Amino acid sequence: MPINTVIVDDERPARDELAYLLKSFPEVSVVAQGKNGLEALTLIKEHVPDLVFLDVEMPGLDGLGVVKRLMERGVEMPQIVFATAYDHYAVQAFEVNAVDYILKPFDKSRIAKAVQRVKRTVEERVSQVERLETLVDKLGATQRPQSNQPAKLLVKSQSRMLLIDAEDMIYASIQDGSISVYARTAEGVSNYRTVEELMEALDPGVFWRPHRSYLVNINHIKEVVPWFKSSYMLKMDDKRASEIPVSRAQTKRLRELFGL
Repeated sequence: MPINTVIVDDERPARDELAYLLKSFPEVSVVAQGKNGLEALTLIKEHVPDLVFLDVEMPGLDGLGVVKRLMERGVEMPQIVFATAYDHYAVQAFEVNAVDYILKPFDKSRIAKAVQRVKRTVEERVSQVERLETLVDKLGATQRPQSNQPAKLLVKSQSRMLLIDAEDMIYASIQDGSISVYARTAEGVSNYRTVEELMEALDPGVFWRPHRSYLVNINHIKEVVPWFKSSYMLKMDDKRASEIPVSRAQTKRLRELFGL
């Protein structure tokens, strides 16, 4: 399983050097590069990488600020390896749950150790998530009451309070602690506080959580798009043809749903 990786550093030579050294590790696939903290946020949202090599000192939003912003937004956190010319950042790096840090100029043997640490962490996390999600699915199937009546969802759209049928919901997403619901005829902010609460109100046979930040109606999936080797994106049938990432932990469930 490739470790999809993003490199972010404000110095082009440092990015090029790190990308060159990472070519020696076949398990690492560099999918994008960025030059500042704001680009880092955009690339992480777009590519949902397993690993980010992140420069600590950058103008504007620095590396530590990027991690804190990700934590505030509640997005799926990639493994972070900080790159810095100063070892006194090590303590701060581990305070924000970085898996490792490497010093400039880069040393191939030190990068190898960081990659192995990331690989173990990714494999352990995927295994744990799969076991937990299987357990939750089994418990949910026995505890959720079955109803023939479609649930109604309340969404706030500007100054209006709209009610939509659950079956008309295409997908929902959470960002900055707020859940947005997208349906055929309306879109707005849900009164549910978490994706877990929203899932409990819906039919588990129809609604699936392919990623911790998204909940989709499988009847509104228009296309399954292969994405960076073993990962996938879901293209929905809304007007925007929205693309929803599938986390590695949910790839197995995707194959079960559609016989991939």
